[in-house]
Amino acid sequence: MLEKKIGFIGCGNMSKAIIGGLVAGGQIQPENIWVFDHKPETNQAMHQQYGITPAESAEEVAKQADILFGAVKPNVILKVLKDVAGSLNKDTLVVSIAAGVTLDALAMALGHDRKIVRVMPNTPALVNEGMTSVTPNALVSQQEIDEVVKIFNSFGKAEVVAEYLIHSVVGVSGSAPAYVFMFIEAMADAAVLGGMPRAQAYQFAAQAVKGSAQMVLETGKHPGELKDMVCSPGGTTIEAVKVLEEKGLRAAVMEAMRQCMAKSEALSKNS
Repeated sequence: MLEKKIGFIGCGNMSKAIIGGLVAGGQIQPENIWVFDHKPETNQAMHQQYGITPAESAEEVAKQADILFGAVKPNVILKVLKDVAGSLNKDTLVVSIAAGVTLDALAMALGHDRKIVRVMPNTPALVNEGMTSVTPNALVSQQEIDEVVKIFNSFGKAEVVAEYLIHSVVGVSGSAPAYVFMFIEAMADAAVLGGMPRAQAYQFAAQAVKGSAQMVLETGKHPGELKDMVCSPGGTTIEAVKVLEEKGLRAAVMEAMRQCMAKSEALSKNS
């Protein structure tokens, strides 16, 4: 069990996912989680649901926390952190969830002697299947990195990633659920075209995608090998694969992700 106090400034969907994962996994005593959101009703609702400690101000959370999550919108994260910097303890670890805000920018707000971790979860975290990148600055110890990874592993998976790869993370994980939802929707539409009721079509399509992803994760086999296992000679699946190749599925996905990564890089330079 984590013998530390964890603070959250901002309590939107991602904070709720993290808190839910921590409490459900028994990683921390709920009263050692401090929360401040600008909506008082949110603080009270979280207290009633999880038994966490609601705070009166962001400064109060900053004073209490050994690990502080900055979980507000990217356009206000630097101001919020600058305002609480003076309330932080010397060894407090600050974790930023704000997309597109670099470690350098965070250090400018907090001070260059501050231990900072930049993380990027994705929306499946809301159903305990998130994928999160963890990017620490040079001052963060290995033990602290391991603690942050463990926190994010409580509602999915987490990997340590160098900051120069952040744009790749955006393409392959942060934005990726949208592409997968489009694929599920297209599969379901085709099933409806074939006569299947829509609700049933979504169930079949979504479970097929979920099960296929699980096979990649659990077998360790190359996706191409797993694809070949489904393709009987002269059968129905290889016929579908042939059309997907002809229509440029791979090229479309790769080009979409290339542009997604380029956009992420452009936005980070403008921030």
